[in-house]
Amino acid sequence: MKRFKKCLCVLLSFVLLCSVTSVTSFAADPDLKTEITQSFSRSVTKAFAVIINGLLGAVNLPVLNNPAFVREDDFVNENFYSGNGDFVDSAADGNEWMLGSSWVSLLPDDYKTKNYYLGGFIMIENGFTNKVEDVADDMRARVIAIDDNSGRGVSLFATIDCIGITNNDIKEIRKLVAGTFAEKYPDTPIASVNVFSTHTHSGIDTEGLWTNTLVKAVKNLCLRPFGLPMEQGTDKAFMDALYKKVAGAMEEAYLDMKPGTMTYAVKDIGEEYFSNKNRSQASDIDTRLTRLMFTPADGSRPTVIVNLGAHPDVAGLPLDDGINKGRTVSGDYVYYIGEYLNNCGYDFMFFNGAICGIYFGRGLTNDNQDMTYRWEQSRRYGYEIAKMTLAMTKTEEEIKADPDLYDQALIDKEMAMAEANGGGYTLWCENWEPVTETEVEPFFNIRLATVKVPVTNNLIKLAGKLNLANYTVLTSGVTYYKVCVEIGYLEFGHQLKVCMVPGEMCADLIKGGTSTKAAYSFSGKDFDAPVLSEIFGDVTVFGLANDAVGYIVPDNDYSMGLVFDHYQELLSLGEKTASCLMNGFAQMAQELGR
Repeated sequence: MKRFKKCLCVLLSFVLLCSVTSVTSFAADPDLKTEITQSFSRSVTKAFAVIINGLLGAVNLPVLNNPAFVREDDFVNENFYSGNGDFVDSAADGNEWMLGSSWVSLLPDDYKTKNYYLGGFIMIENGFTNKVEDVADDMRARVIAIDDNSGRGVSLFATIDCIGITNNDIKEIRKLVAGTFAEKYPDTPIASVNVFSTHTHSGIDTEGLWTNTLVKAVKNLCLRPFGLPMEQGTDKAFMDALYKKVAGAMEEAYLDMKPGTMTYAVKDIGEEYFSNKNRSQASDIDTRLTRLMFTPADGSRPTVIVNLGAHPDVAGLPLDDGINKGRTVSGDYVYYIGEYLNNCGYDFMFFNGAICGIYFGRGLTNDNQDMTYRWEQSRRYGYEIAKMTLAMTKTEEEIKADPDLYDQALIDKEMAMAEANGGGYTLWCENWEPVTETEVEPFFNIRLATVKVPVTNNLIKLAGKLNLANYTVLTSGVTYYKVCVEIGYLEFGHQLKVCMVPGEMCADLIKGGTSTKAAYSFSGKDFDAPVLSEIFGDVTVFGLANDAVGYIVPDNDYSMGLVFDHYQELLSLGEKTASCLMNGFAQMAQELGR
């Protein structure tokens, strides 16, 4: 056991050394470097990638396969919903929006007495442990049930405040939902059951990769040769409770369904609200804030559905200040968007976007306000996003006349504090331009499909072999592995088209940004698959949908030799992930006639 730990530490140290000594980026403009320099840099980095992969492979190879692995030919995809049987292009007589919402807290009652771990950070600053010590706000699942009253079935959506949740865990939720509906509501067809994550880095670990990981890995390594059961990465009792709570909230949302109208608005809020830590070759960032507003006909609380692409990672990042230890449960800025909207009389649902390399901005400065805890920075950002969400269609004058959106006394106080701290102050609504809101025609289409993606990342293979994450790994031959993932496409009337992506996707894959082009990519080749806009036109991305397969980057820009600039590859299934998913979307579009 000690020898394995020592070997693993040496391997990780070597990976970091290679990262430091390798070329960490290529010029965004190919004219800034000569072809010879680029070729040399690329060759050196490829050599490092071979070494890193080889070392990871050497550690991985002697480890026996997990008994839970399934031969590809024997795989049966249970608890999968394919969506609507038929797509429609307009609303028929009798169609109307039906929507219900609910939420549930996932915090266990014994979090003060039992060891739980946060998913998102294992860093030297917190001693490589992230045991839960405190709770700042909550860890929630938010749920909506939606239907167009066409008889084609209700669709259920849950978004969980967590780092990510695997398809196998989602299927446990679906199994419970299916049982409930079969028993209580046999006449109600279910079109789809979908589960997303907000990707907060300060929720209790739902992936199994962020606990006392090394201890569990070594323990399972010792248990496996003797055929003894291996410990799962996540806390089983916590996950069992999560399944039941989310399934129960889905039933509540279904029972809450009522008729009403839906409107759509989208606004580009600008890059200053995002921290672009993109790969050096990547160019695109989706800065749109998208809002769907469901207003019930009976005058009860409207539901606001928000889509925004960013990493909720501020509250969970440990610092060496002795205060922010990164061990406090928080729903991060997503929680605070919801808190503000709830206080203004709205129910709230959230879907994250294409977040590979994109984080939220202004969270570390917050207009020079006095804030001790990082969750306070998340709160400030979340409140501003909530105000923007409500203010989309308003003029600056209307915003300043709305007490829910503008408090002059508070602003004066904050401006004085900013001045006292020697910095500036940015008023979020200054020079605000309203956007047009349109009513969404009452028809809803959803289709889901499966795609088998090869697992070529030896680090991910090792995690699977050691039973840390709850994936069904498909095998073919001795060392060939795949996972079966889900993709989805949905339409809210003619107004909003959405691609559901099972991970953290590089935004370049939406419209074909620079990293998909030969002149800018690491490999010097073009991305050999269509991007989403080429397949479906103008689309919005709901990320971390029905799975959490890590980062999704263009095949042609994939490199394990640039760990700091390309850190995403360490947590990616492999270099074929993006093309497999894009080709899956292309096939789906062809089948749907879209």
